[in-house]
Amino acid sequence: MTEKLASFPGGLVLDGQKRRSTQTPIRQTPLSKNLILPLQQHIGAASVAIVEVGDKVLKGQKIARAEGHVSVYLHAPSSGIITAIDEQPIPHPSGLSALCISLETDGEDCWIEHQGTDDFASLSEHDIRQRIREAGIVGLGGAGFPSFIKLNPSVHHHVDTLILNGVECEPYITCDDMLMRERAEGILDGIEIMHYALHVKNCVIAIEDNKAEAISAMELALSQRPELQNTKVVSIPTRYPAGSEKQLIQVITGKQVPTAGLPIDLGIVCHNVGTSYAIGRAIKHGEPLISRVVTVTGTDVAHAGNFETLFGTPMHELLAFCKTERQPDEPFILGGPMMGYNLSGDHLPVTKTANCILVGVENAAPDAKPMPCIRCGECATACPVGLLPQQLYWHARAKDLDKTEDYNLFDCIECGCCSYVCPSKIPLVHYFRFAKTEIMNQQQETLKADNARIRHDNRQHRQELEKKEKQERQRQRKAALAATKAAKEKEAAKQSNEADNVENN
Repeated sequence: MTEKLASFPGGLVLDGQKRRSTQTPIRQTPLSKNLILPLQQHIGAASVAIVEVGDKVLKGQKIARAEGHVSVYLHAPSSGIITAIDEQPIPHPSGLSALCISLETDGEDCWIEHQGTDDFASLSEHDIRQRIREAGIVGLGGAGFPSFIKLNPSVHHHVDTLILNGVECEPYITCDDMLMRERAEGILDGIEIMHYALHVKNCVIAIEDNKAEAISAMELALSQRPELQNTKVVSIPTRYPAGSEKQLIQVITGKQVPTAGLPIDLGIVCHNVGTSYAIGRAIKHGEPLISRVVTVTGTDVAHAGNFETLFGTPMHELLAFCKTERQPDEPFILGGPMMGYNLSGDHLPVTKTANCILVGVENAAPDAKPMPCIRCGECATACPVGLLPQQLYWHARAKDLDKTEDYNLFDCIECGCCSYVCPSKIPLVHYFRFAKTEIMNQQQETLKADNARIRHDNRQHRQELEKKEKQERQRQRKAALAATKAAKEKEAAKQSNEADNVENN
């Protein structure tokens, strides 16, 4: 790992709007009467319900199990009664519904029996990963990738560096900032556990230099933890999207994650600071992931801030708690203004990947009609991955998907820099997302067709074998009949000859 910070191409220096939501400590959102819990709150296979309607559950109780390898468990955020397991609207740009568990809380907020361990070194690395999985922990930076998988590098990889991502480069989001200011010790608990699970040599806590209070809090907490002597806080320049995993790795180490590669290929693992805090609570205190800190901010929010919110809490209740002035059909942004997406329904539930709600932000208004591309090249200059967004746009628009792949479409991190600087207001990222979806759909269709062809060929081969086997059996039966007939004829001839001999004698 280099001591001097590197850089990445492109990127933007955005006007910071963080002060609006950092003037008060993290507050607890009131307990909702009804919690809606989607079974799909992470990348990978959705969890499978293990409760039934009418069941009484306790806070922290497992209510859905992991399905397949890339999946985690889901827990009841409070005690109460399961009232439904059905399709309900979820916070997704598609506006579609998905299978959810509805929980009517009883107001008692009664926990299951749970306890953690300070002596986590008595556990094996496998046990650590399994507990993290069973605690339902996923990446809390927004992606929602099951965290236990990143702690299992396999025998083919050696992890040299663990990077804790506290960059939070979106201009409005401050949930990680406030978490580092107020719960630095808890974050270090998680780092210590990940140190043990990965056997890393170095750990870097990366924070943008516009978060002086968070940097001070983490450095102070770290100075009191001699067992983390190989861990250090690194302040990086404020530049969007420095918080994106590949760009952060490039800044910290000077190394570039190769196309179609992963950080583990460089011996690096990245985790969000919120994820680290959740891991510490799970292992040391036995608490599953049932809530997260959510930033609620924007010009229409009277009491902007950060709120510890139980999963399943309807967004309209959280917005009301913050004294938000908003019309019922007025769109708002889930996530940041750069990478978030517009929602119009506020009865949707808070989920594990909901890090911010923006109300009264210009980007949430309906998009203006784009104008023709003037080929200025500003999008290419701003791209932090070094792509050619203009070329990708033309090919995506023409649905020339092979060409988009030639221009490394899947290296696009969808940061929105190109759309932000485009003078023609072309929603470039929308085209790239469309092209990615089309390509993945085509790949799925191709895979289905290939599987169908393989099944057809196997069926034909099986039928040919059965036909040959049937023919062989028929041949053998005919041969056996012929042999039997010949034997009988031979025996008859023999008996006839013997009879003739008797008569002649």
